[in-house]
Amino acid sequence: MARSRVVVIRSGNVWTASGGLDTAVVARMFDRGLVLLAGEGRDPGVAAALFRPDDRVGIKVNTIGGRAISTRPEVALALARRLAGTGIPENNLIIWDRTTRELRDAGYAPATGRSGVRVFGTDTDGVGYGADLVAHLGVGSLFSRILTDLTTASVSLAILKDHGLAGVTAGMKNYFGAIHNPNKYHDAHCDPHVAEVFDAPPVRSRHRLTVLDALVVQFHKGPAYHPQWAGKYGGLVFSLDPVAADAAGWRIVERLREGAGLPTLRDEGRAPEYLATAEKMGLGRADPAAIETVEETVA
Repeated sequence: MARSRVVVIRSGNVWTASGGLDTAVVARMFDRGLVLLAGEGRDPGVAAALFRPDDRVGIKVNTIGGRAISTRPEVALALARRLAGTGIPENNLIIWDRTTRELRDAGYAPATGRSGVRVFGTDTDGVGYGADLVAHLGVGSLFSRILTDLTTASVSLAILKDHGLAGVTAGMKNYFGAIHNPNKYHDAHCDPHVAEVFDAPPVRSRHRLTVLDALVVQFHKGPAYHPQWAGKYGGLVFSLDPVAADAAGWRIVERLREGAGLPTLRDEGRAPEYLATAEKMGLGRADPAAIETVEETVA
């Protein structure tokens, strides 16, 4: 059986002299990452193969950390433009999270018009959560109508962070922002809850791609922002395998922790065990031996 592919694209030029992001470099990182994810020279590219022109694609971001440690607007908009380039109408692309306030605080400009990429939260008037409880394994939740009613396909575009309970919060746990009661699922290091929320039909039937914003990684004392433990990794992580993507994110967090002289997450008693659970559930590969990691640097 072929190994799951994870692509890590880094750039030392992604930051401008003023400390902002160079959007042209971010665009090149997406272009190269999606090419390598498909396999060099494959036609069509992975984005065109994953999405139909009539898909309504939700790009689920994570903005609870504010401007300092959330999925960056420049990254989300670069992905939206890349998808629009495959033939998906811009108005069929929704960048979303729990609340419009959190999106705004993270630097996004909310937009709900009839043209252009839309940006809004589940709390937007007329949206909200579905009326029917989704009961799946140990999960009982209402899911955002953005996911269940307004989109046919989903990308998890998460910020990569250390998490005091889960160990790592990345692409899979990002979908906690799609349910009305995530506070219920943080016991036992969020295991098996992260895997079970992802496996619930509203998520698993729509999820197509994971991209981790690892430009700045909170590698200790997360998920809140602590600048002394936030590393400028300058990377984006791509995978069609949601478990492999998070496993790669875990390795990045550990490398940054090692460089800062910190113990491993396992030594601290909070390794992200939800990954092994997800692998047992058939959601993807957590074992490094079953993952092919392709790393490249772009100018």
